[in-house]
Amino acid sequence: MSEAKPGETRQIQLRIDESKMTQTYANTIRTSTTQDEVVMDFGMNLPMQGPDNNPMLMFNVGSRVVMNWAGAKRLAISLGQVIRQYEERNGEIQLNRPEAGGPRLAQD
Repeated sequence: MSEAKPGETRQIQLRIDESKMTQTYANTIRTSTTQDEVVMDFGMNLPMQGPDNNPMLMFNVGSRVVMNWAGAKRLAISLGQVIRQYEERNGEIQLNRPEAGGPRLAQD
């Protein structure tokens, strides 16, 4: 293997192994943090009837992803770019959130 000279860039080939991959669907996410990590629980909000016959949601956690802060920032940037591209082609995604003042993407 030859060494790169100063100022010279080298290409690195990326191989993706999907042989152990699993796929799940999530319609909601819960986040929590520590000083070193971001914890993301992905799952399904399932409507059900509570013990007092009032409607309630059950959050059924399907996957947990733990990332360091640098990885979480790279994820946020990547998702922002993908969402922006989607909205440029298809129009703004409406969240239809019943609660006022919910989370929003930062404006450019």
